[in-house]
Amino acid sequence: MRGLLALAVCASFGAVPAARADAGAISKPMSLKEMVDPAISPCQDFFQYVCRNWQAANPIPDDQSRWGQFYVLREANLAKLRGLLENVGSDATREARRAGDFYGACMDEDGIEAKGIEPLKSLLAEIDDLAGKRELTPLLAKLHRWGISGFFAFGSARDPEDSERQIAGADQGGLGLPDRDFYFRKDAKAVQQRDAYQAHIAKMFTLAGEEAEQAGRRAKAVLDLETAMAEVSLDRVSRRDPRKVNKPMPFAQFESEAPDFDWAAYAKDLGAPAFDRINDQSSAYLSKIGGIIATASLDDVKSYLRWHLLHSAVRLLPKAFVEENFDFYGRTLAGTPALQPRWKRCVQLTDHALGEDLGRLFVARYYPPAAKSRMRELVSAVHVSFGRLIAEADWMTPGTKAKAQAKLALMASKIGYPDKWRDYSSVAVSRDDALGNFWRANAFEMARDLEKIGAEVDHGEWHMTPPTVNAYYSGENNDINFPAGILQYPFFDKDADDALNFGAIGMVIGHEMTHGFDDQGRQYDGKGNLVDWWTTEDARKFGAKSQCLVDEYGTFVAEGAVTLNGKLTLGENTADNGGARIAYWALKKYLAGKKVGKIDGWTPEQRFFIGMARVWCGSERPETRRLQAQVDPHSLAEYRVNGVVANMPEFARAFSCVPGDAMVRKDSCKVW
Repeated sequence: MRGLLALAVCASFGAVPAARADAGAISKPMSLKEMVDPAISPCQDFFQYVCRNWQAANPIPDDQSRWGQFYVLREANLAKLRGLLENVGSDATREARRAGDFYGACMDEDGIEAKGIEPLKSLLAEIDDLAGKRELTPLLAKLHRWGISGFFAFGSARDPEDSERQIAGADQGGLGLPDRDFYFRKDAKAVQQRDAYQAHIAKMFTLAGEEAEQAGRRAKAVLDLETAMAEVSLDRVSRRDPRKVNKPMPFAQFESEAPDFDWAAYAKDLGAPAFDRINDQSSAYLSKIGGIIATASLDDVKSYLRWHLLHSAVRLLPKAFVEENFDFYGRTLAGTPALQPRWKRCVQLTDHALGEDLGRLFVARYYPPAAKSRMRELVSAVHVSFGRLIAEADWMTPGTKAKAQAKLALMASKIGYPDKWRDYSSVAVSRDDALGNFWRANAFEMARDLEKIGAEVDHGEWHMTPPTVNAYYSGENNDINFPAGILQYPFFDKDADDALNFGAIGMVIGHEMTHGFDDQGRQYDGKGNLVDWWTTEDARKFGAKSQCLVDEYGTFVAEGAVTLNGKLTLGENTADNGGARIAYWALKKYLAGKKVGKIDGWTPEQRFFIGMARVWCGSERPETRRLQAQVDPHSLAEYRVNGVVANMPEFARAFSCVPGDAMVRKDSCKVW
């Protein structure tokens, strides 16, 4: 699943419900004339031309690591959801009451403080009472059922050789730092972050009641064990290759290739149905994790499990734990000065745990049917435009073109919300058990996921909640998905200027469609099977065109000496460039024969590009820019604008840019 953003965001058709003064900075929308800075040449820096005034009027709030149009929308949406959750009446639906009770328990800070770590004591005792490695299997299964990470991940997976079949799947997991490379980088910043991570683990142990000396020893043991795990983990660039993260095989073969761990006993203890086929999603890691566990001391394994238990529960523990967690993950890694108000954190937890309960409330209040209808028209227009670009591609042979067109024809679209809502009625929610509610919701999701093993694929399932401001493409389903949260201003307005809509949501639609034909998506056929449908020559030409983007984006500076990783961001950059071009030509076809003139002095073509750039207006803290460049497959916002328009002759024509201008790339890149 590939989304438009690594982080989700949101906005509104209706008014934002009243909220208290701590609701956060929700900026007043700026008109295009207010945003655009005529003192800057669009041909020299289009991002600043569109966004500098917005940046000046919208500094990053203290509780944010970055701030932009996406995040303004998310904040507005959080306020809406808060209004819904805090106004659940006695006559409300059971879904509303369940979501309201979950939120209410999360907001009960006094009750959480009074309980301290009492809710953790039974699990901590089970970890402490481990008498040997043989007892680890049922305990690890129990922890995984409740959403507590450790050593690896397990669940259902699509069979890459039969997209209608779901099988078991196992993958690497269980690290506490954002990426495996954080354990090995030698620069001063990376060393400082590792030292801070070890100190953070030790502090969490002391908050849980351990003596400082013991906590320090345990923290070092955790870091050493995670470093051993990281050493055999696939890096992020490798994990972008579907061939490296999909290895279906008989379960018996998997057991022999991943020795030193009782996988059959684990699966039974977890509650998985009987199965005979599994997708090994990280062979190098899973083949060695059993040996790593076997050679680690029992005390070190216990320390590791204690740490991950505390880490998984921290958001619903007393304030001292929450502050310590934020100090490392927020201040140290992301540079964020202040913790978000509790209500924001609790709204997001409710969305995570009971997303479709909350989504029902959101859709009923804020997503009118007319918006869905207009969105379908735009999707259709962009779909036709992509078909045209495939047909005109001068580097593809006719046979591969025909297969590409067949895949595009099969690409489905889901808009707004699911046709069938998820049923959370089995999740027990209590107003005085915040952490228990969270664990029971996690257990529900684990059980729901395990039930898929051996079952037919549900093509109606969503992997984002309706209030989310994001979008995604699934190669396994060959579908594009647009939650209601993103289908609002400034991305989409059913009554807005067509050029702005095509530049904003049209680009998003084209972006997700293009993911079906980027370096990852192109490896799946129209039914979602991992099949090579390209000729050798076409694949070679595709690789050469993609390398142009790798080279271009690899030169863009994030912070200091840190540049973007052109290989890590290749898929998203391909989708950004292709999506903008596809949406542009969809607009041109849509306006053909219509008399559409200038608005505020801008032509429809210029308004298209301004609408596209406007949604990316924003800023990031230096630590966040560095972190994003290291772990995020998405480029920084200014490069999602300038990197794209510099590759488009259509942009140069629209703004009368000439060779030598910064926004006219001499050797422009074009895949789609």
